Amino acid sequence: MWQASWHGVLEVVARTATIYLVVLLGVRLSGKREVGQMTPFDLTLLLLISNAVQNAMVGPDNSLLGGILAAVTLLVMNYFVAELSVANRRFRKLVQGSPSLLIHNGELIPMHLAREHVSMDEIDRALREHGVASVKDVSLAVLEVDGSISVLKYDDVPNAAQHPRRMKFLQKHQ
Repeated sequence: MWQASWHGVLEVVARTATIYLVVLLGVRLSGKREVGQMTPFDLTLLLLISNAVQNAMVGPDNSLLGGILAAVTLLVMNYFVAELSVANRRFRKLVQGSPSLLIHNGELIPMHLAREHVSMDEIDRALREHGVASVKDVSLAVLEVDGSISVLKYDDVPNAAQHPRRMKFLQKHQ
């Protein structure tokens, strides 16, 4: 149960580290989503991926030690990726991505919505969550790197008060 050769230990660690990096890359490329915003399809995919890569991580070693080594390797890899993300801005941008502007001055940016796979239903939900009635009332809406959508109304942006659309908005709603 506890007996393993160094070759076997290194093989499990190398396999697990490789799978971690491949899955991290796949998650990064698949887009920004909070765990709470996962669709049933996202959750199903995540569960199937975890099952699919299990054997690739430990290979023929299905011992307790092999499982512990895989788990410790994943935890250590995750720790180092998190530390490197804090210390290095370029690496953080590579791993986490960067925020995407979805609405600017009351206008949707369709190209950004399509690139980030954000639907109008998601935009409408974010506006409701922020107490905003219409896209036209939004100065900025940003898809953050954690998958949440930040919404700033014209009142929330200091320089927006002089913006022509803001002036129209104020005249219309007074």
